[in-house]
Amino acid sequence: MKIPRIAYAAYGFAILVVLIDQLTKAWIISGIDLREVGRVFVADPIFNFTWVENRGVSFGLFGDGSARWFLSLFSIVVAAGLGYWATKADRRLLITAIGLIMGGAIGNVIDRVRFGFVVDFLDFSGTGFFPWVFNVADSAITIGVILLIVDSLLSERAAAKVGVAAEKS
Repeated sequence: MKIPRIAYAAYGFAILVVLIDQLTKAWIISGIDLREVGRVFVADPIFNFTWVENRGVSFGLFGDGSARWFLSLFSIVVAAGLGYWATKADRRLLITAIGLIMGGAIGNVIDRVRFGFVVDFLDFSGTGFFPWVFNVADSAITIGVILLIVDSLLSERAAAKVGVAAEKS
């Protein structure tokens, strides 16, 4: 199978996300030893580094760690599916979204396999608007999903314009 050149951009974004995610987690774990300290006040109360071992998924689901290997396998399957989708995609926004989600999924899988939990540390809970602690991989996934939605809306709009123009002829 020949991989289109644009697909390599998705893989590049994924690698970049994994590298940034793992480097920031290494710094949090070894550099400032956040696991031992628990919390570092950065711009209190708006933003802090807070150690959280996320053993489940969103909102504490499977928080006992019982789904560690299932979640890891699921994330690997999702990343592989996204990698395949990248070979079929032809829009830059879609490629960017795929790469961000793929990289975020792989970044969190690495944590689940290495530690048995995902390392979360970015804490904006002091704002009162966002009570969760998250990481770079989570951010990439969230931004990627938003870009998928935007890409979908833009392509639907473009398809509708093409359909209208074709009907006028």
